[in-house]
Amino acid sequence: MSHHGGHRRRQPRDNFDRHEYNETPEQKLRKNIIHYGEVDPVQELPRLAAQIFEHVPANVPIVSEGFRIGVTEQPFKIPYYAALLRLLHDRPATEGASTSLGRQILEDFWKGFQAFLDKQAWRETRLCVQFFAHLTVARVISPPSLYELLKSFAAVFNEFSVSHTRASKAGLCIAEGLVIAGSVIKDDPALDISEIVNGLRTYIESTHEAKTLVQPITQLHSTKPSLEHAEEWLDCALAALQTLSASDFAQTADSVPQPYLESPPISDAAFDLPNVLVPPEVELDTESGGDAQVKKEEWPQCYIRLFDDDVTPDPTAPAGFMLRSNILDVVDIFEVNRKDCARLLLEYPKWTLPGTFKARPGAPPSPVVEGKNWDLDNTLIETILGACFVLPESTHKAIYYIALITELARSSPISIGPAVGKSIRKLYALLSDGLDVEVAHRFEEWFAVHMSNFSFSWPWKEWIPDLTLVSQHPKRVFMRRAIEYEIRLSYYDRILRIVPDDMAEPEAQVMPDQAPGAEFEYEEPGNPYYEPAQSVLNLLRGRAKPEDVMAHLEIVRNQLSETVEGDVNIDSLLRSIAVQSLLSIGSRSFSHFLNAIERYLPLLRNLAAGQISDNGPPHAEARTDIMSAVATVWRRSRHMILIVFDKLMQYQIVDPTDLVAWTFAHCPAVTSGQPKSTFNAFQWDLLKSALDKANGRVMVARRKVAALRREADDKAARAIAGESMEVDTEDKPDVVPAGESEQLTSALKASTVLTREQKSALARTLEGFAEFLAAESASPKVAEVITEHAWHNRANWEDDDWETWETWGWYRHWGRTYSPYLRNYIKTLEHLAASKVPVDQGDPVQTLFRRTWNIAVGHQEV
Repeated sequence: MSHHGGHRRRQPRDNFDRHEYNETPEQKLRKNIIHYGEVDPVQELPRLAAQIFEHVPANVPIVSEGFRIGVTEQPFKIPYYAALLRLLHDRPATEGASTSLGRQILEDFWKGFQAFLDKQAWRETRLCVQFFAHLTVARVISPPSLYELLKSFAAVFNEFSVSHTRASKAGLCIAEGLVIAGSVIKDDPALDISEIVNGLRTYIESTHEAKTLVQPITQLHSTKPSLEHAEEWLDCALAALQTLSASDFAQTADSVPQPYLESPPISDAAFDLPNVLVPPEVELDTESGGDAQVKKEEWPQCYIRLFDDDVTPDPTAPAGFMLRSNILDVVDIFEVNRKDCARLLLEYPKWTLPGTFKARPGAPPSPVVEGKNWDLDNTLIETILGACFVLPESTHKAIYYIALITELARSSPISIGPAVGKSIRKLYALLSDGLDVEVAHRFEEWFAVHMSNFSFSWPWKEWIPDLTLVSQHPKRVFMRRAIEYEIRLSYYDRILRIVPDDMAEPEAQVMPDQAPGAEFEYEEPGNPYYEPAQSVLNLLRGRAKPEDVMAHLEIVRNQLSETVEGDVNIDSLLRSIAVQSLLSIGSRSFSHFLNAIERYLPLLRNLAAGQISDNGPPHAEARTDIMSAVATVWRRSRHMILIVFDKLMQYQIVDPTDLVAWTFAHCPAVTSGQPKSTFNAFQWDLLKSALDKANGRVMVARRKVAALRREADDKAARAIAGESMEVDTEDKPDVVPAGESEQLTSALKASTVLTREQKSALARTLEGFAEFLAAESASPKVAEVITEHAWHNRANWEDDDWETWETWGWYRHWGRTYSPYLRNYIKTLEHLAASKVPVDQGDPVQTLFRRTWNIAVGHQEV
């Protein structure tokens, strides 16, 4: 149909897609504030101040918003934003106004800070405190009011059962504020800085026990935190403050830029920050489960050190503490854009004092400053790896830090490349000195992924001498696992070509003897069960109906029961044949695997119940057989075992508790052909998969219950409101109580079942580690490797020594990683712990086991 008497001619598509975007003067001004200093902050300062003054009428909210965004998203610019706001105090907001434009902006900025504080947005709050501290040095804010603000954060330390998350965040606000502004606060005799610092020190002393469980270098024989090759972040903050106090804050000017000091004192009275109270945190979760979300406990933040203080800044010194704080903030803020993050990190020296870092290639020479002239590239890599290796888990996923280092290396290959190489060698050397098992695990992943991004270019021959070490030495384990990851990221023949011949030999145990792939146990005609297995395999290949396959399996079972002799368990054999056949047809690709699993779900559910054609309750032995069959097929591709197990849990063929039990009892025997009472990194991956699945299910169930309760409460409230307005009540419908909703009742039952399963999985894990480490049947090695004498003699350790030491490491990691969940069920699990590992001060094994447990669940004494 035509309109207006004819067809409209189609316009070029570009005319529709092109949108002219014209910024308003206010938007341009805000953008200029946010992008301030990207060329030269000192030269741009008076120009930007003039532009803000000349904007008529003055738009305080827009300017304040620009400051808020700049301060909280570009922390390296904070001293220069303070200098800019200082200049804005030189003129009134409008002609004849009694207050300056700068003061009005600061008043509006304070409202934003109050909003950050109310939301407990701790990073933004801390960066605003930095801004206020710089303004205090600039004499824009009064020192007493900043002191009172810092005291309000210090009050957090005195709260009953304050969480480490809250206390550490408040402590960092105090520390950074005092590092910047302590020099002016101490000039007022009425203000006692030591009172605040002592509160911080007292809290830090209460965390010493927890530090022993999260330090990146493990020393099982030590009962005190000995942070070798690492620094704890709050300890760094306190040390920096103590250094400044000892010098009467004379080092402040050498620690942070103070561009505002070039401006004369303001004519207005200093701004007094209003009094605030830090809002309380919300209590979460209970022993009974509740409907609240579990909040992960934050442990002391221990950052690994790889270089000496003359190469990278010492984080316990004021300058080093503030530099690393800035770098960590940039890494955290720009997680959404690693390219921008890499660019800003490489440009960071321009925001620091002259001589802080050595000049980069092609840049003008940097002035020589005693105690500084650090290497930027080593500093960046060390700081990023420190954040990546924080225990029990990093702030962001490991892949972000890995990708960021890759981006840095691509942006500046000449300088970042050597820094990466030095870091790899330092970490590799630490493997012999007790590098934590989880840190070593992340190191393996980073090394493999980074190498895959740069054509696997690494001087592998450096490690050939270490092939003489015992097979389970951490360096040998690192080589094997790194190569395993690299094969997954590439392909077998490619990696085989790049490693030296000495490492490719079977005796080296670095390269697997053949490419990863499925391994069907009944594939060879010589296997006694070849024919029945082939008959099942042919049915599955022909996409027979599940009922037909079940009927055939019944026939096969009858045949086997008549022909098989000896102690062979016919049911277990049949389950192995069925599951291996199913995985064999699904081994071609991931989609083939999913299709096979989903097509034959009824068969798998029957097998898991110990049946063939009928369903029934869960059968522990049958589920164990299914998992063992999976591990047998994929023993040469261990990541596929993880994938298949995850799908079996998703379809509820096996439960997380089943997988936990199998991991401890059967995994080594099936995957390596040798039963062991030790625990390795692959078993940890399996255990984590099971526990995360159990915890995730509970979380989803609780959220559903909470949503249904809210919905039911809303309906009840509306019904009650309608009742109160009802005139004729004769036909009034009954109001159904919120708790009697059919959906809610069903959700509560599901939540109860899943919570019981979660508790069961955690309890079974505790039992497993107790059996390996603290039971009477445990290996004598568990007592030997935890002594100081044995540790100093570790150069002579054999495989079972290192495997036992690694088992202790994974037990520690389990405790710190799942600490919030363990604390939720402390009554149940504490009773189990007491029964499995009674307190015996004379037994060093039981003492260490219980001490680790007590730290994980928040008990300070054995």
